[in-house]
Amino acid sequence: MTIEVRVPQLPESIADATLVTWHKKPGDSVARDENLVDLETDKVVLEVPAPNAGILKEIKVENGVTVTSGQLLAVIEAAAVAGAAPAAAVVAVTVTGASSDSVAPGVAAPGAKPEAGAGKLSPAAKRIVEENKLDPSAVMGSGRDGRVSKADVVSHLSNQEAVPAARSKPVPAPPPPAAPAVRGGRIEQRVAMTRLRQRIAERMVQAQSTQALLTSFNEVDLKAVAELRARYKEEFEKRHGVKLGYMSFFVKACVEALKKFPAINASVDGSDIIYHEFYDIGVAVSTDRGLIVPIVRDADGLSFADIEKSIANYAARARAGSITIEELGGGTFTITNGGTFGSLLSTPIVNAPQSAILGMHKIQDRPAVVDGAVVVRPMMYTALTYDHRIIDGREAVQFLVSVKQYLEDPARMVLAL
Repeated sequence: MTIEVRVPQLPESIADATLVTWHKKPGDSVARDENLVDLETDKVVLEVPAPNAGILKEIKVENGVTVTSGQLLAVIEAAAVAGAAPAAAVVAVTVTGASSDSVAPGVAAPGAKPEAGAGKLSPAAKRIVEENKLDPSAVMGSGRDGRVSKADVVSHLSNQEAVPAARSKPVPAPPPPAAPAVRGGRIEQRVAMTRLRQRIAERMVQAQSTQALLTSFNEVDLKAVAELRARYKEEFEKRHGVKLGYMSFFVKACVEALKKFPAINASVDGSDIIYHEFYDIGVAVSTDRGLIVPIVRDADGLSFADIEKSIANYAARARAGSITIEELGGGTFTITNGGTFGSLLSTPIVNAPQSAILGMHKIQDRPAVVDGAVVVRPMMYTALTYDHRIIDGREAVQFLVSVKQYLEDPARMVLAL
């Protein structure tokens, strides 16, 4: 019996995708739910799992081709796997009491009992579990009947901080560069943009051509926040299982400031202004494929721990290529942190259709005047780029001042002052 492998139904906002990488070739055996091919959209990389175990009989679409929803990608011969079924039945791998090098892939060590929950691991999740010597029973599954997906394992790793998320399945590499063209002894290479890079370029140009963008700056003394983190970071991590970073303070400060200046949380739709009475904060995450912005939903109702967990989970899954399209859309305001790369000052571009974006930068010890005396403080420049069509300079400056006040006196956020 032959089984067809087709492009899954793409969201309405995405018309097509590019086939990036086949992980199997004709004649290879495949397991049910094993990832066969990666499809790159404007926002994320989608995995297409095998609908049935069998032998990959034929590939219909090669790497680099644009595909649409429902298009035939490959054919699996389900009956051909019958003779190999006994060998494939043993899927547990012992990760304690024996070296992984001494056990054949997919076969349990002699006398060893299968790990609890190993049978509920998807192939991609199983691979990450084996690589990082995890106990499968310790990973919570979000799939049907508790099935553990790759995203579940990556989330578990990020929360436990056992290993960097980058050790999970690598994000598909862009197509190999064309052969170098030699001109007068100098080399040039022409490399096609990834779908994500093309989309980023389009949105950046769109924002600058349709919005009246202006940037205002301020400077924040982060001594109070640094002291809070130093005082409570160990207790915070023990209780909540995640580190207390600076981003949760900035998200909280921005939410409180947005409540005071609703135009900064608004967007333009034709001749109308849409004022959002909720706070979905986008947090920019850099990946090997480019910058993406997952959304922290209803940030005004989240605790510091909830925000830190959400950001850590998004960052790990974004870099592992397992973040979903739904998690990237609908934000009302964005925060980006160029300081992680050493940027001292920049002018970020608004993530349309939003109307403003806050840029964080490098924390640097600088002299500051406090009560008439010159002291050294951990300072950060902040930048707010905004759409001047609906946000006045007065509102932008006051927003930045408000964020500064909340960060320099964090008790104001607790007391909602």
